[in-house]
Amino acid sequence: MSAPIVPSPRIRATRRSVRIVFYLWIASVTLRGIVALSLIYWLAPLGRDWLAGGHTTPSSVIVDRHGEHLYELIDPHGGAQRAIPLDEMPLHLRQAVIATEDATFYGNPGFSLPAMVRALWQNLRHGEIVSGASTITQQVARQTMPPAERYEQSARRKVREVWLAYRLTRTHSKDEILALYLNTSYFGNQAYGIDAAARGYFAKPARELNLAESALLVGLLQSPAAHNPLTHPDAARARQTIVLERMASAGYITEDRATLALREPLYYGGEPFGIRAPHFSLLVREQLASILDEETLAQGGLTVVTTLDWGLQREAEVQVRRHLDTLNQPSAEAPGHRVRNAAVVALAPDGAVRVMVGSPDYFDASISGAVNAALALRQPGSALKPFTYAAAFERGMSPATVVSDVRTTFVTAEGEPFVPINYDRVFRGPVPLREALGSSYNVVAVRVQDRIGIPALPDMAQRVGITSLSQPERHGLALTLGGAEVSLLQLTGAYGTLATGGQLVRPYLIAEVRDAQGRVLYAHEPPAPQQTMDARVAYMVTDILADPAARIPGFGRGSALELPYPAAVKTGTTNQWRDNWAVGYTSEWTVGVWVGNADNTPMERASGVTGAAPIWNAIMRLAHPTAPMPLGRPEGLVDVEICTRSGLLPTEACAHRRHELFLPEHAPTETCDMHRILVLDALTGEPATPSTPQERRVRRTVTYWPADALAWALEQGLPMPHGWTGERDPLANGQARARDDAAPYLTSPDHRGVYRLSHELPQEHQQLRIAAVCPACAVGDELHLWANGALLYTWVTPPYHLLWPLAEGEHVLSIVHHPLGANPVEGEPVEIAVIVQSP
Repeated sequence: MSAPIVPSPRIRATRRSVRIVFYLWIASVTLRGIVALSLIYWLAPLGRDWLAGGHTTPSSVIVDRHGEHLYELIDPHGGAQRAIPLDEMPLHLRQAVIATEDATFYGNPGFSLPAMVRALWQNLRHGEIVSGASTITQQVARQTMPPAERYEQSARRKVREVWLAYRLTRTHSKDEILALYLNTSYFGNQAYGIDAAARGYFAKPARELNLAESALLVGLLQSPAAHNPLTHPDAARARQTIVLERMASAGYITEDRATLALREPLYYGGEPFGIRAPHFSLLVREQLASILDEETLAQGGLTVVTTLDWGLQREAEVQVRRHLDTLNQPSAEAPGHRVRNAAVVALAPDGAVRVMVGSPDYFDASISGAVNAALALRQPGSALKPFTYAAAFERGMSPATVVSDVRTTFVTAEGEPFVPINYDRVFRGPVPLREALGSSYNVVAVRVQDRIGIPALPDMAQRVGITSLSQPERHGLALTLGGAEVSLLQLTGAYGTLATGGQLVRPYLIAEVRDAQGRVLYAHEPPAPQQTMDARVAYMVTDILADPAARIPGFGRGSALELPYPAAVKTGTTNQWRDNWAVGYTSEWTVGVWVGNADNTPMERASGVTGAAPIWNAIMRLAHPTAPMPLGRPEGLVDVEICTRSGLLPTEACAHRRHELFLPEHAPTETCDMHRILVLDALTGEPATPSTPQERRVRRTVTYWPADALAWALEQGLPMPHGWTGERDPLANGQARARDDAAPYLTSPDHRGVYRLSHELPQEHQQLRIAAVCPACAVGDELHLWANGALLYTWVTPPYHLLWPLAEGEHVLSIVHHPLGANPVEGEPVEIAVIVQSP
């Protein structure tokens, strides 16, 4: 038997090498297969027609608090879209997109490597994704992905996006990609594609868009919700400015053309589609994005339960249109009021928005009907005054505090004169704050603001939910007259805070969101109570606003502010009749109304009482089928009988009295010193002496006017105590009244006033009225008027008035009180300029 053949060592080594090579080849093939499969998973497009991106999702629906259908949120890929060819898109529109979104669009391969490196560096530096560096082509590619992946923040999604963009560039021309981008991008306001956006915002096809409109729509692409011109007009305009600046920098337009486009007015309106309460419903849609993540929203099938009461909303819309029609009807006495817009907000006590009317017709572009005037910032006029008085009541004043409604000159931060006047141009002398607020006297409000300090009002406004008064220095004392801007929604919420006794009312629109299976994804949770002011202070303001007697001097009887039950209400009217307001509340409802024009053009003599108040009255009646419970009075207030003319405890000389509300710590303790009973000689009219026969002695009540109201009283022809010099009581043995120790001051002319001198008029007809007040003057005192360092006139008794011939040049007037036997007291100088009027 032969021995087995044993392979040589060389043969054995060769066989081992073959096996190793074979195993390596198997491993290589396997690895390449895995890599290929991974690349397919990562990069391969979905389906043969991958640009269609057809991922139809079920619609979501917005309903009112009772389940009434308001609006259906249709999946953009499953719903109708208006795709138009590129040649129907204006050239300036295409240029705006390229300048803003992808300056290298026509030269890049679908992605920009420098931009990606820059974005990577920024993201690493910030520790989060702050920049995406996506080109137009990448944004189109992203739309082909399923919703779950489209909003994914991952390297895998970014790599797939770049790969698909590269594929897209190799299979489609740049013009085709640009058309795809503009036809599929979301522009907000439920508008997908540029043609839908043009029709949704401007009620016109895309081919008719001008440069200003195109720049505004392109500006929406970055963030449709944040730049929505219907809810955030300032942000939209700011973004439009950026788009136009980039177009000019890229050389597409000149800087002059960009400037002209910025000045061009925009008129918003949309084409009709199936929606109820459109301003409210679209605001709900916008707010959903802050409540739910994008992936959940993209899946659809949601039921969004809102706070709206569709029945009351529908009635409010009818009342708005009906009253605007009435206002614009010309009559024999007056033409129409030229008013085209109005807005309404109605809140439940917890802040739930039951009514939101943003305009009389959302789809009417001629009135910019798509603009939500409930959110627009407008000047509130006197509607802001209650918060000035609330701040004053916190600082020791009360509804009984008396302030003189007289011509008063204030000096602004710029050194310019500011002279407030009342709505009816009438001054009423000393008035209590109850009447001043109820009848909306401007002069008193400014004097109160001056006394408590300008920062007091924005501080109070911030506490009650008004966030737009962030720069009070821009408006100065005019802030209390509504010189700043607020939104109707925030102002109504602030009044709601007064209604709840100072507990902050935060308006909200969404009560609950459920998915297709009925699971609750979101439910509104009432925030922790926040007390913004003393409940007693809030009630004092409420008590004034609900007092019909306090409104009579300013508004008369039987106005639209009166209801069959108590309701607190305040109106506001701005300069040149541009805005008017009526905001008020009961224990059950707070309703705010704004009337005006969206383009800020003036109305024709429409005030808060004639413009907004009738709508407010009608909606309050609809909202209250039965009389509401009265607004509850908190504990800790006291009722004190006072003299209404002085605000102090009455004496037998005080004929006008009432019981007034006070915080106990601020209740009056002094008796009235404004009224006094004197015994006079009926024959001479002078004070009786010991020798005056009894039959000639008569008792008369006399009034000693406050120093700052003396000139007013004299102008009104009101009686003065016999022998009284005006500022001191002749029966007080020469002792100055406690509050009359101030320096003298000039009430006319105004500091830094400018006056014109004409050579065509006689000199005697060109004289300046100089008037002064001397709070501490007494019998025997002198008041000196100086002009340019020279003594001009000396008074020994009031009134301190003088007519001074105008003389060209700059002049300094000053007033000096020379008390008998005491040092002189000089008042603040007043500078004026007299210029010659050109022929």
